[in-house]
Amino acid sequence: MAWFLNLYRCAGCSKIWTDEWSCTCDDDCPHCGARHMSPFNSEDLTELIAQEGDEFVAIRSPDSAEHSPDYRELGRFPTRAQAEEFLSSTDSH
Repeated sequence: MAWFLNLYRCAGCSKIWTDEWSCTCDDDCPHCGARHMSPFNSEDLTELIAQEGDEFVAIRSPDSAEHSPDYRELGRFPTRAQAEEFLSSTDSH
């Protein structure tokens, strides 16, 4: 399942906040309660590379994820470049 970090700016109070979700959906302002704010930017967090010691771990949010990304390890690599190459060669979703 896709996973996104959405960035919002409230049209009512101008506060900025983030929220992670499985889509780039509208959100309500947690500061003033204004409704239906659309994200002004989103970062795709479906696949990530995490460094653990001297290894780079490729992880992906699985299709079974619902309310959190529930990342699953796909492989460990000696370099970030190898992990990136692996992710680019696999079916993302």
